[in-house]
Amino acid sequence: MIIMKFGGSSLANAERMRHVRAIIEQHLHERPVVVLSAIGKTTDNLITAAHQALEGIVDTSAIEQLHTDIARELGLDDREWQGLVQELNTLLMGISLVKELSPRTLDHLLAFGERLSVRVFSAFLNQQGTHAKPFDGWEAGIITSSNHNRAEVLPESYQAISKALGGLDIGVTPIVTGFIGKDSSGAITTLGRGGSDLTAAVLGAALTAREIQVWKDVHGIMTTDPRLVTAPHPVPQMTFQEAEELAYFGAKVLHPCSIQPAMRKNIPVRVKNSYAPEHPGTVITAEPLERDNPVVAITCKRGQVMVHLTSTRMLGQYGFLARVFQLFADLRISVDVIATSEVSISMTLDKHQGVSALESQLADIANVHIVSGRSIVSLVGGNSRSALVLEHSLNALSREGIEVQMISHGASQLNTSLVVDDADAQRSVRLLHEQFFSRSLS
Repeated sequence: MIIMKFGGSSLANAERMRHVRAIIEQHLHERPVVVLSAIGKTTDNLITAAHQALEGIVDTSAIEQLHTDIARELGLDDREWQGLVQELNTLLMGISLVKELSPRTLDHLLAFGERLSVRVFSAFLNQQGTHAKPFDGWEAGIITSSNHNRAEVLPESYQAISKALGGLDIGVTPIVTGFIGKDSSGAITTLGRGGSDLTAAVLGAALTAREIQVWKDVHGIMTTDPRLVTAPHPVPQMTFQEAEELAYFGAKVLHPCSIQPAMRKNIPVRVKNSYAPEHPGTVITAEPLERDNPVVAITCKRGQVMVHLTSTRMLGQYGFLARVFQLFADLRISVDVIATSEVSISMTLDKHQGVSALESQLADIANVHIVSGRSIVSLVGGNSRSALVLEHSLNALSREGIEVQMISHGASQLNTSLVVDDADAQRSVRLLHEQFFSRSLS
């Protein structure tokens, strides 16, 4: 058995759906479980419809038009999902009447994208002779916490998934919604950004799949973001830990949480290009490779906030860091990168919300300096030659007059992170990519 997850761009129109069907049919002998995101821009259209409903306008025309056009071009009867469209209209009418959009209601609303997607695509597969059965996430066994918009998949999901999908008749291809589930009270939840990847990984772990395939619109994981560097290279193979680091520090191909279920069960994850299925893509496994290059890939996270604390009360004292991080915990602010000395701490934060309150409370125990408009440029690789990475990185940036304002190197030896101004971020990535992927490091 394999898991095959396809994103919204892979399903954007009728032609793309035909292409995805052809890919799946090539793997029917491997008993695929297919996970789908919402079609094209449906999620964006649902969010727009929600905001219009708050203003008293109920309009699902863009959503209906997209799915109807695809259905007509594929020769499908749309009666199978018209009930869902009516349910969506009813929900939007309720939002327009009460003028309120709670996180719970938003989750219910957003779920319609994936629910429509699996029904359209299942109907198409059945029309073409492949016995397919659509499953909403909760029907497939996805049980979550009640943290709406960012729900967590609960451990009891694994047994529920095995029961729901493990006993299907041979020849039935399940088509499962990504991104959504239900909590213990029956409320619909969403898993946040990258939630469909997480659904695929959880299904793969629960069903002990041979491989989890995540089909995107790029040749796997690249050495850096193609929007920052012309013609980056595909990475043939990397470890779970390297993929996690890349995801946490800005790579958009996989969500960081989606790696963990596969890693626990040691199930390979393969990232492939649905526009070029013959390309091998990137395989993520537990086994490290011997590489000459100490860097696997370079990522960039823009728009970071940097917090500097200085206090002589840190000198030789215990408990000071605990007090600092308790304040972060109380305000629900997470730290990405940290560097410390005897009398100072420097940290980067991924959000601006709550920073004013944080600054006020930290001022009671330290001198505080907060600056925004910073970027974290991370060089990720399992090769232990970290001193070489740092040396070549600093040399490459200093030659071009780029100031590195903070350096962090994790205990895992996988990640060297450099903090620079947002204005220097793209140039930094280009210089470092040229240094590590276009030059000799001898």
